[in-house]
Amino acid sequence: MKILLAGDSTVAHCPSYEYPMSGWGAELAPLVYQWGAVHNLAKGGASTGSFRDEGLWGQLLELAGPGDVVLLQFGHNDQKLPHLAAGTGYTANLERMLEEVHAVGAQAVLCTSVERRNFIAGAQTPTLADYAQAVRGLSARRGVPLIDLNLWTTELYRNAGEAGSIAYFTHLGAGEHAHWPEGLADNTHFSRTGAAAVAGKVAEALQGLRSQPAQLG
Repeated sequence: MKILLAGDSTVAHCPSYEYPMSGWGAELAPLVYQWGAVHNLAKGGASTGSFRDEGLWGQLLELAGPGDVVLLQFGHNDQKLPHLAAGTGYTANLERMLEEVHAVGAQAVLCTSVERRNFIAGAQTPTLADYAQAVRGLSARRGVPLIDLNLWTTELYRNAGEAGSIAYFTHLGAGEHAHWPEGLADNTHFSRTGAAAVAGKVAEALQGLRSQPAQLG
């Protein structure tokens, strides 16, 4: 079985010059190698539109076949484009992807967008709620398995607290890392710690789905 990933930088193998940033897809293979080879086609900056326009979606479909699983997680970059609003272009693009995955005999799994770290007055505050809700609705309407990473990451950050949750993201002091000499405080892109935590959740969810043949082949 192949596990194919479609998504943005929060899923992707980040380029070496961005180290120690990491998408969760880069940390998934060691957790699922017993029953699936991971093919991570996610790309930084990708939306549901650009992923197709740049040919990445076509490459994924060429690899996918019966018995394979395709995980879809977008939203961060769709949110920046008016024509890819949660309830319109974004949902329509995902629905088309679902149809094409099923047409090649593979199983699609929808993932809600991982949340950004966004504490306001001490409270983790949503930034992608409408996109997450659109994916939940699409999952229910089409009967497609769902991994609710938006809900899970929100709780992860809340439980860690405003200070503790920094460990999940790329926060570096000036002079701490050669790739980021001036330092960095990024609340969107994971550290390897954060990426590994999310990958663990994805692996756990996939294992659960594998035990339910009616949901996941």
